[in-house]
Amino acid sequence: MTVRTFEIALPEATLGDLRARLARARLAPDTSADWDAGVNPAYLAELVEYWRSRYDFRRQEAALNRLPHFQADVAGTTLHFLHARGRGDAPMPLLLTHGFPDSFLRFVKLIPLLTDPAAHGGDPSDAFDVVVPSLPGYGFSQPLAKPGSAFRFGDLLHELMTKQLGYERFAAHGGDWGSTVTDHLARSHHEAVIAIHLTEVPFWRAFQKPRDAGAAELEYLAGIADYFEREGAYALIQGTRPQTLADSLIDSPVGLAAWIIDHDSWTYRQIARVFDGAAEGLTRDDILDNITLYWLTNTGVSSARLYWENKLAFFAPKGVKIPVVVSAFPEEICPIPRKWAEKAYPKLLYYKRHPKGAHFAAWEQPQAIVEDLRAGFKSLRS
Repeated sequence: MTVRTFEIALPEATLGDLRARLARARLAPDTSADWDAGVNPAYLAELVEYWRSRYDFRRQEAALNRLPHFQADVAGTTLHFLHARGRGDAPMPLLLTHGFPDSFLRFVKLIPLLTDPAAHGGDPSDAFDVVVPSLPGYGFSQPLAKPGSAFRFGDLLHELMTKQLGYERFAAHGGDWGSTVTDHLARSHHEAVIAIHLTEVPFWRAFQKPRDAGAAELEYLAGIADYFEREGAYALIQGTRPQTLADSLIDSPVGLAAWIIDHDSWTYRQIARVFDGAAEGLTRDDILDNITLYWLTNTGVSSARLYWENKLAFFAPKGVKIPVVVSAFPEEICPIPRKWAEKAYPKLLYYKRHPKGAHFAAWEQPQAIVEDLRAGFKSLRS
């Protein structure tokens, strides 16, 4: 059996090196560009100072080590994952897959709500066995030895769930790159996947524009085009010149932080609002937990190379024939109209548009995601 327990234990010297680098960081001058030219310099300076002087990674390390961490050898690589057993009648196995630039931390808030619904005002019959992997090259999972693809990631996760953990059938959820991995998983291993839940339809499906697109669908397509024109430079760089980023992401924690924050500034600007006293679904510590994980595991480059290695994955054919559940959020990069979801997935079982939430909804709106998972999969539990 290759599954083994795992504990996060980072050397104090590694944390000391991080603090020293932050203390001598040379920040860009504040040209009062707000967010239009990239990460706001004043915000970044405030975040760096908080990171250096007040952020406590040992607190987060202790909290994470209270969760059930494991590693397993899968198809020649080592995958890290959380595996939390449900408390209830016949918990449904559920795989949760993250994307970039987040991590398994996206789902930590979901775990107690999904595994023990009775303790959080829910029905025990809605319990899930929850498995949260770190994708290869992220967190405590090894990068693939050879260039991989999102197709291979789905195969790896299928092997983890069935051969390593012994689940004959399971449900799956994904967001960001996790939506692409989950889409591929549903198509290639439909005999094992009960249903999938997505917070976005993988954007490469927008390349297959329907001839009878309505107003909402045309608005959705225009939104995708607008996003990539204004915000998509990071994807083009990581998809064409990822090695150019390597030194700044590995050598400078401030460079890494700025790159991660700018990836989806709509979501991360919520933290800037937190600095101003607003109540949001994320906190400064949430953001720094994730950035610090990238820094301490030295995965800024191995994670970003996902774009370089998976360009062809965008053009995967249609073919998901199992039930699909979709949650749409207003501050998502491009909120999914229902008709688009219906055309992408003929067996759309459940669709809900929420009044609040953004691209990392499972991280900042966990209750909404949990309610959709419970409601969307309820009829499939038998």
